[in-house]
Amino acid sequence: MGNEQGATYAGAGVDIEAGDEAVERIKNVVASTNRPGVLGAIGGFGGLFEIDTEKYRHPVLVAGTDGVGTKVDVARAADRYDTIGIDLVAMCVDDLICVGAEPLFLLDYIAVGAVDPSRIEEVVTGIAEGCRQARVALLGGETAEHGGVMGAHDLDVAGFAIGVVEKGKEIGPHQVREGDALVGIGSPGIRSNGYTLARHVFFDRAKRSLDEPAFSGASTTLADELLRPSVIYAPAVVDLLAKSDGVVHAAAHITGGGLAGNLARALPDGLGANIDRSGLATPEIFLEIQRLGSVADDEMNRVFNMGVGMVLIVAEGSHDTVISSLQSSGHDAAMIGTVVPSARGEITQ
Repeated sequence: MGNEQGATYAGAGVDIEAGDEAVERIKNVVASTNRPGVLGAIGGFGGLFEIDTEKYRHPVLVAGTDGVGTKVDVARAADRYDTIGIDLVAMCVDDLICVGAEPLFLLDYIAVGAVDPSRIEEVVTGIAEGCRQARVALLGGETAEHGGVMGAHDLDVAGFAIGVVEKGKEIGPHQVREGDALVGIGSPGIRSNGYTLARHVFFDRAKRSLDEPAFSGASTTLADELLRPSVIYAPAVVDLLAKSDGVVHAAAHITGGGLAGNLARALPDGLGANIDRSGLATPEIFLEIQRLGSVADDEMNRVFNMGVGMVLIVAEGSHDTVISSLQSSGHDAAMIGTVVPSARGEITQ
């Protein structure tokens, strides 16, 4: 007993030196996301951001939080962490625009079993890339080492986004009217929802490996398709809102629950929608999941976005202008339906 060494934090599962190294590695990456409004530098106890009160005379702050679900498990299996950060930003900021807010900044939270500075750097580099795409600042974050609670290679990420909208300019169900058009914005991949089912189909049922072609004739591997980063819609929608005042009545981010489940959140009582998705192609990865897993149509539509990542509900007759604006921003977009009377809020597709 006399020769027994004293307990240490590192011995208990938390390596402070590795954490410090990770912070040093990401400082410049985080700074690359700075935008007007950011005050101070990384490392303080809190991040500071000044709202432009010339642009927003009566600012209303909008907050949201999200993660990327079990997509992180695919990243771990593939040992590729460069894209899940982009997904994280997309999941957070694309929720904010559904009330008409301009996303301003993001905070991240990374939980690991053991800090690997190079892995943290790769994750945060992806988050920073997503922030630059979304025109938001990465204002701060936390890397939590949960030694003894999580496995050494376990990892999870979460984000917290803040945006701003002028009071009275909020969009949502209160603006929607019968006859409004539904404009869908395309999603070339799964984004960040439905991965538990996708992983079950590919790995448990079909026994597929990540380095195989994603599907017959594919030039990409299964890892490439499953880790395809989410498209970030926020900048295009923010620009559209700025130049087309009053045209966009509501928006729905198509995440867990699929098209019908999320569109219902953007419709008021007494209104439903007739959907025709034929204007936006269904990516092959969804067809492969359905084929390999014998997944019913209803289940696919309830779990996945099926190629529609965002829906804008716009004023009747304005859809061509909206589609043109979205396409000029690099997005696939098409009219996919109309708002109709429905006592039970039914959405038919």
